[in-house]
Amino acid sequence: MQKNFSVVKKYVNLILDIVLGILGVFLLVFMASYLVDLATYLMKPMTPDNFSVIMQEIISFFMLFEFIMMILRYIQEGHHIPIRYLILICLTAILRQLMVAHGDGLQTLLLSLSILLLVLVLFILGLNGSKFYTLGKAKVEEDHEQDFHH
Repeated sequence: MQKNFSVVKKYVNLILDIVLGILGVFLLVFMASYLVDLATYLMKPMTPDNFSVIMQEIISFFMLFEFIMMILRYIQEGHHIPIRYLILICLTAILRQLMVAHGDGLQTLLLSLSILLLVLVLFILGLNGSKFYTLGKAKVEEDHEQDFHH
């Protein structure tokens, strides 16, 4: 039964890698289109509306870039994403929101507090999480070795 599961797991991971690769190609195409759009807007005179569109294009470009990096990290880490990486993605998203939505004092305060909370979580993980991370990574490597030997 265990052998059948590892065979199925291997095929599911292969299919997942292929689908994620196709998704990565689509994301690269969209990133290229955002770069072309950005270049055309940069050639136009700088107006407040034009500046707003440029900022949206840049933010969208970096969101696509983060998705590609997350896909690569997922495959590199043995088909899981470390919690630190997810927290860093959240931090980036909050910082991006803070850059775009400025003006409301309460929203700025809440976004700043959420950044502080996530940084504290990263700090705590750095103090205590290194041993858990290495134990988890050793378990993933052990699982991979078992899959290849069966």
